[in-house]
Amino acid sequence: MAILKVAMLGNPVLRKKAAAVKDVAGAETQRLIDDMIDTMKEYSGVGLAAPQVHASHRLCIIEAVKGSPFKEAVALLNPSIEPLSQQKADDWEGCLSIGDLRGTVPRFRHIGVKALDRKGKVVEFEATEFFARVIQHEVDHLEGVLYFDRMKDLTTLTHMNEWSRYWLKKS
Repeated sequence: MAILKVAMLGNPVLRKKAAAVKDVAGAETQRLIDDMIDTMKEYSGVGLAAPQVHASHRLCIIEAVKGSPFKEAVALLNPSIEPLSQQKADDWEGCLSIGDLRGTVPRFRHIGVKALDRKGKVVEFEATEFFARVIQHEVDHLEGVLYFDRMKDLTTLTHMNEWSRYWLKKS
């Protein structure tokens, strides 16, 4: 397994709509999943999308965060999401591909998710709050959308040092 190079803001792969994964059980796909899990953990992420590691495939890795039905990181292939409520919440987000920036982003609080797991089995589940936020963030990457594209305004876009100094106390 390997730690993959993360595509940074400005790389065209981050703005391209990713292609569906066709060979789910193939060795190349399985190796990519394992490498993405290692890469996400190396950078202390809670999610990682294939375009972030220069692979334009509809594949993302989601860590087993609070609210997750999974006990460990899970691969979601060809995921689709659907809001189960129109209620949204603003909260802070960052991104491995954007570096040391944070901003507040509105996201649906309750979503339905349908995808294939790494064995090609259909998985369907609901996600709320932070878990739903992580999934929406990663699925956005598959559409070529970055979190600041979803921000209502850019007044909260801030460097991490300034976020810790000024904003963290307010959240």
